[in-house]
Amino acid sequence: MSRQLTRSPRYLALADTLAREVRADYRPGELLPAEALLAKRFGVNRHTIRRALDELVAAGMVTRHQGRGTLVVDRRLDYAVTASSKVTQNLAELGIAAQARCLEQGLREPPEAIAQRFGRRPGEPLLCVDTLRHVDDAPVLLLRHWFDEHRVPGWLDRYRGGSTRALLNQHYGLRLYRRRVRIEAGSANRDDTRLLQCPLNAPLLQLTSDNVDAAGSLVEISVGRARTDRLAYHVDFHSNEDAP
Repeated sequence: MSRQLTRSPRYLALADTLAREVRADYRPGELLPAEALLAKRFGVNRHTIRRALDELVAAGMVTRHQGRGTLVVDRRLDYAVTASSKVTQNLAELGIAAQARCLEQGLREPPEAIAQRFGRRPGEPLLCVDTLRHVDDAPVLLLRHWFDEHRVPGWLDRYRGGSTRALLNQHYGLRLYRRRVRIEAGSANRDDTRLLQCPLNAPLLQLTSDNVDAAGSLVEISVGRARTDRLAYHVDFHSNEDAP
């Protein structure tokens, strides 16, 4: 006996589409198109659009205002900065799937300040790995990882994308902890605008972390550049995590 597959209601599929567009294309305070325009665009009636928007209201992504329309609210991802927090795991705990794409990697001469923290002489290279994190197919965070290449032999043969922390743990037995964090404001340069899909000189948050092993030896310095309209950092001083 054949069984008929059940399909999700049309308004739920539209809600998913609209949610992705809100995260990728809208800033807090902007208005969504009118219901009549959305109904015409998607080829559905206004009742279906209204039910889809109800889902976004319930998720806290938009609010309705009489006489104004549907308003996008602040929907930045809240990233907890703790001793051992990891980007992929942190977002997963929020119920958000993130993808990490490897942009480029290889030995490169680091900035002087980073070379000094690793105890390297001027001109001496470190392993540099550039990654880009996406949420709902929208770029959110650029990460540049500087590694002591002697601690991760064969890295270039192993890493093709995904969580760098997972690879460090699985193949090198390294569980890293933040020893020092610096958070500062920045603005998007031309590479940022291309990769993060944001305007030139758009505000960015830069977080630099010194990441050490269980013995306190420096293994990695990571430098993250995040869109301020997509991600916010908060620092947790009450974590019970075991850290060196």
